[in-house]
Amino acid sequence: MSILIDYLITPLSYPFMQRAIVVAILVGAVCAVLSCYLVLRGWSLMGDAISHAVLPGIVLAFMAGIPLAIGAFGAGLSCALLTGYLKENSRIKEDTVMGIVFSGMFGLGLVMFTKVETDQHLNHILFGNMLGVTWSDVLETALVAGSTLAVVLAKRRDILLYCFDPQHARAIGLPVRTIHYGLLILLSLTIVASLKAVGIILVVAMLVAPGAIAFLLTDRFDRMLLIASSVAIGSSIVGTLVSFHIDGATGPCIVLIQSTIFIATFVYNQMASNRTGTDDQTAQPAE
Repeated sequence: MSILIDYLITPLSYPFMQRAIVVAILVGAVCAVLSCYLVLRGWSLMGDAISHAVLPGIVLAFMAGIPLAIGAFGAGLSCALLTGYLKENSRIKEDTVMGIVFSGMFGLGLVMFTKVETDQHLNHILFGNMLGVTWSDVLETALVAGSTLAVVLAKRRDILLYCFDPQHARAIGLPVRTIHYGLLILLSLTIVASLKAVGIILVVAMLVAPGAIAFLLTDRFDRMLLIASSVAIGSSIVGTLVSFHIDGATGPCIVLIQSTIFIATFVYNQMASNRTGTDDQTAQPAE
């Protein structure tokens, strides 16, 4: 027991680990809540698209001397708006449009990055640097994550109806277009909040895995939110502690733990389904 306590408590004696744990909780909470809506809406690829598309905005923000978060948000929102415009004005399906837009913007960002002289390491942008965040980074993440959570929770019923049945939402008079683009803005803000923690590439896993795990375990949305939040926050804390002890990258450790939980949940779900099917066959009366 003492070994376990030392394993958990020792890392927290370092200020950089204290900051990392706080950021892990913030990122885990906001990603988990939004993940549930994205899974229901079938927008997992949208999170991938926006997360990759923020790179040119980051480079432009660095060149202009403004906060990187502003550039990332602008680029992410531009990607979302461009995707919606192309989908509405062409016969191309949404997933195809997203693939074209995000790969094009990501390629543009990489080209721009190679032409800019900077001490900023590319791996920190792609994979995050949770152990290197400052208190100002923590405050910035808290403001973005808190604002996003407040809006989502305030409009959770309207957003839920839109994600579950957009046609019904339109029929009862909800502003479907406003909700659509509002959700894209919230998604962009969430990616900006998670950028310094887990990076561009790994944030998509944070936006998909918690909701997917919860979706396998329950068919009630309130429970889905609770399960997703517990999984995301718990795995973020554990992943941060594990990365300290093994001297590994924090973001990948968190994502690996979430992937492991998803696989275990899937196996449990399959075993439960098979057991239920066997019980139903046994309960059938013999002819």
